[in-house]
Amino acid sequence: MEIVKVTKIEKHFGENHVIKGVNFSIEEGEVFGLLGPNGAGKTTLISILSAQMSTFSGQITINNLDIEKNTSDIKKLIGVVPQEIALYQELSAYDNLKFFGALYGLKRKDLKEKVKWILKLVGLEDRAHEPIKNYSGGMKRRINIAAALLHDPLVVFMDEPTVGIDPQSRNKIYELITLLKKQKKTIIYTTHYMEEATSLCDTIAILDCGCIIEYGKTNELLKKLHGGILELHLESTALATSTKEIIEHHDCVISSMQNNDKLGIIVTDTQDALQIIMNSLNSNNIKVNSINTMPPTLETLFLHLTGKELRE
Repeated sequence: MEIVKVTKIEKHFGENHVIKGVNFSIEEGEVFGLLGPNGAGKTTLISILSAQMSTFSGQITINNLDIEKNTSDIKKLIGVVPQEIALYQELSAYDNLKFFGALYGLKRKDLKEKVKWILKLVGLEDRAHEPIKNYSGGMKRRINIAAALLHDPLVVFMDEPTVGIDPQSRNKIYELITLLKKQKKTIIYTTHYMEEATSLCDTIAILDCGCIIEYGKTNELLKKLHGGILELHLESTALATSTKEIIEHHDCVISSMQNNDKLGIIVTDTQDALQIIMNSLNSNNIKVNSINTMPPTLETLFLHLTGKELRE
């Protein structure tokens, strides 16, 4: 069942075109990874999807409700875990959660039970009455997540929930995401950790300069990289162009992409292809400044498509 549908979303800040005709859909119970470098437009897109930003063109539906026409109803269906810790430091975890639960409209008896349940879920029931200021960064993030889950949302937005935390808290968050999936919750997840995206996300959308440049099931995207990528750095853009023409006829080459004086070549097997391509370039007296072999991973795919590090 399709739970989120995004159609032709556009967003401008003055003359700055931040989101450019974005389209995708998310199935119920999916973990949907939204990846991209800093400045790609992820924060703006998440703000629009979570009904925090209302001025945009295009259409978004969540659970078949139009986000512009049914904003109040949609806010009841979603939970937002911001990247920044949104908790009162002097209050205990228990009191923080009681406060946020009351904002969601939970009644006293239900609220008390919900708070106990969620504290156990995130593994902090034994620290419930300590002030948040005494918590580690990872513990604060777990309470941050707990606050977003109190009202039992259908869709949960998680903006880099594991950045800079201890391994124990990270594993607890992974366990929590697995549990939410079993409960058919839909999670929209941003991260800069590619191993995390690979293991957690069912579907990936890569955003760059406001556009979706790649989108699909995680395993299908990885298959596109076949045996990996060879990255060649030539002496000039012109030489890279001529080199691209020379190497493309080899059977070991699936496809290639040029970025100025660099070539990214998707190959069937990096070691075999390296020998074949270097023999071909040597016979044509083409000098390569450097060459890198890159395995078939999401990070490799991102670098191949954008030429950028994920954190810019």
